[in-house]
Amino acid sequence: MGLRIDVLEGGRIALHSLRGNRLRTALTTMGIGIGVCTLLAIVGIIQGLNTSFAKQLASLGANTIYVSKFPWVQHNDWWRYRNRKDLTLAQLEGVRAQVPLAEGVAADVSFTADVSFLAQHVSGVDLNGTTGDYINVSGFDVANGRYVTDADGDAYSAVVVLGAATAEGLFPLSNPIGATVMLSQRPFRVVGVMGKRGKVLGQDWDLSAFVPLKTYWAYFGKKHPLDFVVSAKKGADMNVLEDQLEVALRRSRSTPVGQEDDFSMNRPEQLANTYAQLTGALFGVAVGVGLITLLVGGIGIMNVMLVSVRERTREIGVRRALGARRRTIVFQFLMEAAAVSLIGGVCGTVAGLSLAKLVAEMTPLAAEVQPLTILFGVGFAGLAGLLFGIWPAARAANLDPVEALRYE
Repeated sequence: MGLRIDVLEGGRIALHSLRGNRLRTALTTMGIGIGVCTLLAIVGIIQGLNTSFAKQLASLGANTIYVSKFPWVQHNDWWRYRNRKDLTLAQLEGVRAQVPLAEGVAADVSFTADVSFLAQHVSGVDLNGTTGDYINVSGFDVANGRYVTDADGDAYSAVVVLGAATAEGLFPLSNPIGATVMLSQRPFRVVGVMGKRGKVLGQDWDLSAFVPLKTYWAYFGKKHPLDFVVSAKKGADMNVLEDQLEVALRRSRSTPVGQEDDFSMNRPEQLANTYAQLTGALFGVAVGVGLITLLVGGIGIMNVMLVSVRERTREIGVRRALGARRRTIVFQFLMEAAAVSLIGGVCGTVAGLSLAKLVAEMTPLAAEVQPLTILFGVGFAGLAGLLFGIWPAARAANLDPVEALRYE
């Protein structure tokens, strides 16, 4: 009962004191608010980037392995990878025959091209030469028409399937199926349009076009390296699939025993690990900056509370003389410090969320603040107020009542 009365009475006096010193209260809350705002804005942007990156990795396929001359993550060894032998269609067939856990195996080769239709022109299109299975292993789907087939490639047919953004750029008001477009000044007949895929790791997958692999080689040459895309059967162990792929590729490429692989098997998890390493340090530095700002705000609260104790020394002496216990004085000043800090935390939270949202709207960066982060920001601000209010509260409670009454 006594504790509850001390808390209620301390809270009432603390609020009265804050109202009586509005300017000082506003300046003090501003310090802690800036710290919370900085912390939440940084954490919100990093959390948004993490969510966006995870979604983009998921679109690459959790059950998919990409085989290439080059690893996705390189360490200044580009020339070593550049000198590897190219993958071939014969090796693709070897994978199909020798990897029982593979559901689908497709080949892909690409370069950037210009695509036009009459007066319409689209630049920077990712022109892909693929085998017929590519549609089944890539995560794409056909929204209109059909996809290219191996039969199209065997006949060297000049047919193309346009990505969603490419089709919209060339045919804003009409159906592209059956029209003849120019791919790097070569005519191709449109047989399909892909469904929208969006951007993945900064690349717009809708700004694309797909032609049969053999047609691609006939029209554009074999100067670009071939890649394989391998999807796993449902429930397959991806590590076992990778082992089977390694054995099949080493056999088909005649890689000597004891020599390292002359190809790279890339999985989305590898990018996730690299991303985590890169952002982990950034996250630590960013949070450190926010915490330092909070520390500065907390020191400001302590300084103001010490001034308040000195200004109200006579008041404290009167209260002690009338029977107030040390605990009551401690609660009063602690609640005053916590109230200042909580007000700053709430204002900083609103400002931090607004800043994160503004950054997301005006820049390519994503932002997403989770409810737990908001609770952490406000709670940490209140805790900072309590911690930095301990010394002023203890100093107030330990004042000698007689000396305090004499203070002028």
